[in-house]
Amino acid sequence: MFEKYKIKNFGADIEPHEIFLDKLAQVREEELGISEKKLEVALSEKISYVLMGIFLLLAVVLFSKTFFLQVLEGEKLHTVAENNKGSVNLVTPERGIIYDKNLKKLVSNFPAFDLVCDRAKFSQSSDALSKEIMNIAQAVGASPIEVADKIQAADSSEVLVAEDLSHENLLVLETKINGFEGCKIRRNTIRNYLYGEVFSQILGYTGRINKDEYSTSKGYAINDYIGKVGVEKYYETYLRGVPGQSKTGEFISEPVSGNNLVLNIDVGLQQEVYTALEKSIKNVGAKKGAAVAMDPATGAVLALVSYPSYNDNLFSGGISPEDYDKLDKDPNQPLFNRAIQAQYPTGSTIKPFEASAALQEKLISPDKQINDQGCITIPNQNDPSITYKKCGVQPHGWVDMRKAIAVSSNIYFYTVGGGYGDQRGLGPSRIKQYLSLFGWDQKTGIDLPGEYQGFIPTPDWKKQTKKESWWDGDTYNLSIGQSDLQTTPLQVASAYCAIANGGTLYKPQIVSKIIDSSKNVVKEFQPEVIRSNFIDPENLQIVREGMRDGVTQSYGLSASLNSLPVSAAAKTGTAEIGYIDRFNVWSSVFAPYENPQIVLVVTVENVQGLGAVTLPVAKDVLNWYFSQK
Repeated sequence: MFEKYKIKNFGADIEPHEIFLDKLAQVREEELGISEKKLEVALSEKISYVLMGIFLLLAVVLFSKTFFLQVLEGEKLHTVAENNKGSVNLVTPERGIIYDKNLKKLVSNFPAFDLVCDRAKFSQSSDALSKEIMNIAQAVGASPIEVADKIQAADSSEVLVAEDLSHENLLVLETKINGFEGCKIRRNTIRNYLYGEVFSQILGYTGRINKDEYSTSKGYAINDYIGKVGVEKYYETYLRGVPGQSKTGEFISEPVSGNNLVLNIDVGLQQEVYTALEKSIKNVGAKKGAAVAMDPATGAVLALVSYPSYNDNLFSGGISPEDYDKLDKDPNQPLFNRAIQAQYPTGSTIKPFEASAALQEKLISPDKQINDQGCITIPNQNDPSITYKKCGVQPHGWVDMRKAIAVSSNIYFYTVGGGYGDQRGLGPSRIKQYLSLFGWDQKTGIDLPGEYQGFIPTPDWKKQTKKESWWDGDTYNLSIGQSDLQTTPLQVASAYCAIANGGTLYKPQIVSKIIDSSKNVVKEFQPEVIRSNFIDPENLQIVREGMRDGVTQSYGLSASLNSLPVSAAAKTGTAEIGYIDRFNVWSSVFAPYENPQIVLVVTVENVQGLGAVTLPVAKDVLNWYFSQK
C-alpha cells in the first residue's frame, strides 16, 4: 500500500519508512523547537586530537597488560590455571627408593591420605560457611578454628585442609566426602627411613612443599612432599617421578613412578663408622665429630658420618614444632652436617701436603736432616734484636722428611714452611698454591646440597680483613695447620685420596647409579677427575713412605694401626682451638698400603688433652672393613 510514495531521487529509491521517519522528525522539531540541523556541528580539531590521544593511551595500557599476563607471567599463570582446574587433578607418583651399594633398601614408602578442598566452592554465606567448616572439622578430627585458619591463609584455590588422616578419620570422611562440595581425598606417599640417625645426614628427608617451592616447581600439588636436604633434595627430579592426571575419577594419564638411587655406600660400613665414632667420642667426654671414607681409585664415598645426628623419620609426615625446636636449639647441632659443612684447622694433618709442595718446588732433599731440638728462635722482621720462640710438643733429634712425617715434627715443618737458617721455606703464597691444588679452598662438588668450602689465609687477606700485617709467625703457624686455616673433613679425605692414588684428585660421589623399577640402569656415574699430575709421582711416593713409617716404626704416632690385617699408612693431627688443653683431633689413614682401597679421615672436636680418640675409630673401622673382605 506504500507504492504511491515511491519516487526517484538521483537514481535512488526513497522507501516508505524513510518518509515516515522524516515526518516524525518534523513533528518532533515543531513540538520541541529544536532543529536537527543545530546538532550537526563539526567537532573541533583539538577535540579530535584529545579523543585520539585517549584512545592510544587506552590501547597502550591494554597491550601492556596483555604482554605482562601472557609473556612475563604466562608460565606462572598457566601453572596456576592448570592446578586450579576443578575437574583435573594431579595424581602423585610413587617416589623412588634409595638403596645401598648391595641393593639393600634404605628407605621405603607408605601411603598417607590428605583432604584437599577448593576454596572457591565454599559457601559465600557466613552461616552456611560456618556449618561447612564445622562438618569438615568433625569428619577429620580437627578444631573448626584450625580448619578456618587454613582456608583463610591459603594462597591458592586449593587448600590442604587436613593431612595424614588417621584410619578412623579416613573411614568417616569417605562416607561424607560427597557432601563436601569441592573437597577430595588425595593419596600421598610418606617416607620411612630404615636406619634413622646412621644415614640421615646422607639421605636427608622429604617435607611438605612450601609456598616458594610450590611457586617455582612444576607438576606439584599443594599437598605434595618434596626433598628438603640430602640426596632426597639433590636427586629430587629423579626420585619424584611424573605426576598423572585424573578427571571426574578417571585417569587421563597414569603417574610414572620415580627412579631409584643406588649409593656407593655399604650399610655395614656406614653403621660401623657411626658406632665406632660415637663410642670414641663418649669415651673421652667429647660431643661432636665426623668421619669420611672414600675409594681413592674412583672418588666414591664409602661412608659419611656426622655426629651427633638426628632421626629423619621425625620429619616424615611433618615434624611437630616441639620436636623441631628441640633439634634446632640443641647446642650440639644435630642438624648440622659436619662432614661437609664444618670448617676446622687441620693441625699436623697438613704436613704430608706441605712435604709434597716442598719436594715439587725442589726446596729440600727428602734425605736432608734437620735437628729438631724442640724449639727454634725467630728474629723479629723489623728488629732482629727481638726474637720469638716456636716450639714443638717434644724434641725429635735429627729427622729427614720421612721421619718428620712419621713423628710429626713441628720444627722440621716450621723450617720447610717458613724457612730457617740456611733452609729456604715455601712461604704463604706457595703453601696456598699447593693446598689449593689439593682442593682445600674449594667445594669438592659432592652430590649433597649445602657443602661448604675451606679457607686458606694469605697476607693480602689478613691486611684487608684484619687490618694487620702478615708476620713470619703467621707462616710458621700455617705450616703446621694452625692460624686461620679452615677445611672440611670431606676436603681432607678427598686430598688424601690424591696422595694414596699417586696424584689424582677425584670428585666425591655418593650415588653410584640411577635405576628404574625394573632395575634397568637409567644413569651410571663414572669417576670424575678434578685435577691430576700436579705433583710428581716420585714425590708423592716419599710422602707415602713417611706415612707408612708412622704406622710401622716404633716412633711413629700411628703405630697402633700396625696390628691391622692389612698394611696401612697414616697421619695424625692435633689443632689448638683457643682454649687451654682443648684440641680438635684428626686421623687420616689409607689401606692397603700397596694398593689402597679405602681412605678414612676421622675428626673429633674439642677434646680435652692429647689422648687417643680418632685412631681407635680408624682401627675399629678398618678391622671390620677388611675382615668382611
